[in-house]
Amino acid sequence: MSKAMTSDARKKDTREKIELGGLIVKAGLRYEKRALLLGLLIDAVKRIEGDEAKRSRLTNIGAEAFGHDGE
Repeated sequence: MSKAMTSDARKKDTREKIELGGLIVKAGLRYEKRALLLGLLIDAVKRIEGDEAKRSRLTNIGAEAFGHDGE
């Protein structure tokens, strides 16, 4: 049973990573360097920390982008 749980957890983790990679592609950042991508994400976390207006604005932008392809 432990192996099955480990396998399921790994599958879930792998699926999540694939989905997150898809977000990078969808944002048009597929060919950017990994260091740039990580820097962008770290900077974004700092910029939105405690700022609900920014979070809301960016959430709306993302939701609109998903809406354009039926997701």
